[in-house]
Amino acid sequence: MRYCYLVTLSLLLISCKPHEVKSFEAFIKAEGNNFDCWIQNGTLIDGTGSDAYPADILIRDEEIIYVGWVDPNLIKVANLIDARQKIVTPGFIDAHAHGDPLLTPDFDNFLRMGVTSICLGQDGSSVKAAELPNWLVHIDSLQPGVNIIPFMGHGTLRRESGIGYQEDPSDSLLNVMSGLLDQALEQGCFGLSTGLEYTPGTYANEKELIALAKTVGKRGRLMMSHVRNEDDNAVQASLEELIALADYCSVHASHLKVVYGKGEKRAEEILNLLFAKARPQSVTADLYPYTASYTGIGIVFPAWAKPPADYEQIKRERRGELLDFLRNKIQQRNGPEATLFGTARYAGLTLADLERTQDRPYEEILMDIGPAGASGAYFIMDTPLQERLLQHPGVVLGSDGSPTMRHPRGYGSFAKAIETYVVQDSLLSLEAAIYKMCGQTAEILGLPDRGVIAPGRKADILIFDPTTVKAQATYAEPHQYALGFEQVLVNGKFAIRNGKKASQRHGQCLRSIP
Repeated sequence: MRYCYLVTLSLLLISCKPHEVKSFEAFIKAEGNNFDCWIQNGTLIDGTGSDAYPADILIRDEEIIYVGWVDPNLIKVANLIDARQKIVTPGFIDAHAHGDPLLTPDFDNFLRMGVTSICLGQDGSSVKAAELPNWLVHIDSLQPGVNIIPFMGHGTLRRESGIGYQEDPSDSLLNVMSGLLDQALEQGCFGLSTGLEYTPGTYANEKELIALAKTVGKRGRLMMSHVRNEDDNAVQASLEELIALADYCSVHASHLKVVYGKGEKRAEEILNLLFAKARPQSVTADLYPYTASYTGIGIVFPAWAKPPADYEQIKRERRGELLDFLRNKIQQRNGPEATLFGTARYAGLTLADLERTQDRPYEEILMDIGPAGASGAYFIMDTPLQERLLQHPGVVLGSDGSPTMRHPRGYGSFAKAIETYVVQDSLLSLEAAIYKMCGQTAEILGLPDRGVIAPGRKADILIFDPTTVKAQATYAEPHQYALGFEQVLVNGKFAIRNGKKASQRHGQCLRSIP
């Protein structure tokens, strides 16, 4: 496969017909001849889904100034990168990520797998609307390692507005929440995130979701949703709930999956539901290239045992019912071997491991841990089904990962997609994969100046050989950096150069343009 890539690159270079020198001279006369960086001899995959082609790139400050043939006699440049036999692409945009830029501003895990921008504030949880202006300024002053794309969390808004765990909030409270959301969107949030499988988001009814969708739609932004239930017997109804909101705003299904579902046929049913009909606003989705999810252990507990319920009272008064529920739920989710804990004190152990070492039923162990007592990975997805979902034009890539999460997706997702789906299995062409990782995601988010290599766009750029890209992270050792992304530029500056991390960070906190 490596040989095929190199032959392809060589043929592209030989067949290249450079621009007329006269046109480059005209460009230099108009723009000046001093540049910060010249990327030469690379094969460009520009992020639009178009075929690869040979081209040079000139960068000044944060911006791509020129793409095409460069006459070296006419320019002065501070940094020269020879990208011969390498692919040059836009930096990847992670549609669904986690992490706190105040605690881990470097975000090296993302940079090392080619990600230069991440969407934060996911699954309904974000900074409060009232705190957002100062938070944005603080992130700007920190200059994180990657660009931050902020979303406002629905669960956060419920708490901030005083709705909390109410199932049928008053119109006045809904107006307060919608007002807070509108305020956050005006300040630059790219949309609303919901976590309808979590509390307090799970208590939202149709009226509430429509009110929020109308607020999002009025600003031309995006509603990104962890839908209400991803289980095979409930995911269609959950997606239909989201799709109905496309009457009011663009909607996006986060980390698309079918828990317990099997096979390509089931994938086709889900894809037909999402994409078969034209709708007033767009419907899109993202997923990560792993078959284990990762979230709090509360995912296996019944709603009646989670806030606002008093868990200690539930344990006393409904002990038998709770144990039965937990036992059955774990069996539905492929048994105790399929739950791998990711937080202390059980990190790296499965629920089956705990059952053996503690010599007692796993449901009793879970009951003692409680719905807020741990997080873990859950092996509950089917590879053929998930791969078919990823191939659809409406589905992009997201890691759903973070610097600290004990799951390989936070360190490997984008590298794994290239290594597995492009180089090994040919499930996607490299051009299609790159489009799903940057250009298409930028379109979904409403990022007009990123995700594509073209004059006037921000210079978030990767240079790599696809055959050397490797995701090293595993479930046993999830915090291992990906390999292969030797040159990474963020806003025109080197974040990684010749495989070595730069001493300074160059990311920004992005704002949505009204």
